[in-house]
Amino acid sequence: MSESHDHGARLTIDLGALQHNYRLLAARAAAAETAAVVKADAYGIGIAAAVPALIAAGCRTFYVAHLSEAAALRAVAPDVALYVLNGLPPGSASRYHDLKACPVLGCREELDEWREKGRGRPCAIHVDTGMNRLGFTPEAALTLDLSGLDVTTMLTHFVSSELPQDMFNALQYEAFEEMHRAFPSLAASMANSSAFFHDHAPFCQQYRAGYALYGGNPTPHLPNPMRPVVRLDAEIVQVRAVPKGETVGYNGRWTAPRDSVVAIVSTGYADGYPRNGANTDHKPGGSARVGGVTCPFAGNVSMDLIAVDVTFAPQELIGRGGTLALIDEVLTVDVVGQHAGTIGYEILTSLGRRYNRVYTGV
Repeated sequence: MSESHDHGARLTIDLGALQHNYRLLAARAAAAETAAVVKADAYGIGIAAAVPALIAAGCRTFYVAHLSEAAALRAVAPDVALYVLNGLPPGSASRYHDLKACPVLGCREELDEWREKGRGRPCAIHVDTGMNRLGFTPEAALTLDLSGLDVTTMLTHFVSSELPQDMFNALQYEAFEEMHRAFPSLAASMANSSAFFHDHAPFCQQYRAGYALYGGNPTPHLPNPMRPVVRLDAEIVQVRAVPKGETVGYNGRWTAPRDSVVAIVSTGYADGYPRNGANTDHKPGGSARVGGVTCPFAGNVSMDLIAVDVTFAPQELIGRGGTLALIDEVLTVDVVGQHAGTIGYEILTSLGRRYNRVYTGV
């Protein structure tokens, strides 16, 4: 563990791995630009650390979701291109001006307000090719009057890019290519993390790298080509002998199947480790690792504590002040998400602010 005792767990963030992942993706994009999506505080690893590292790796364009994130980015990167995905809130144009940020416009009201109050600053247009979330329908986009606007980019978002054979992909490529033909002067931005690995090279001038940058697997049907960026080690605060037949934790949901050794580690759902990661008598769930041995949780994930069955772990590594890995190269964010009935995206973006954060690799 780190020397700090402010929290009983250490979150190690490898910025060198982040840079490696960016360069790998940029190489796959070839001549197209690779922008970085750093919303949700750079997927939980911290905008203030991630953005300078990505700039050093060659990134020059960034996407966030909210103006608050744009402000955090501008504090460390005053000159990069910056787009805000969630549109133009009414009356927010002046804030965009202050931050030199570009709104991604997805409806006529936003477009009209930016034309009136945008002072000629750049913007982007969002075309919805199947998500039915934000953006103009293709039919509406073809009728847009873009006069008085400095539109740099037209973007869309995949429905199922992580499933390469899903029919939605081909339909969306076709629809967006038609949009690009209608607006050839705009940079077309479509490919997300998984689409970097599609068999055919899309026509786009810009790819948007998100989850894969942070070590998530963009090809869940194949081995992960990305390096892991985060590691979570939790400190053991107490070791208990639990006799066979006794229960552990709230509601007694885990019963010791034999005389057991249980380690209590100092982290929990208040730190972003999901409560649904419980391992019970009736449902397998989360686990930790020590000395190369995977150890299942014993019962519920509590607010600040997790009990782990370490009976078969090397006992010389088990003791007060020792550590168990909750996220590592085996228990990846994708695996942890699966064990908790969610996805690795949620694990990353929920990483708590209480951890002792250690940045390495640069």
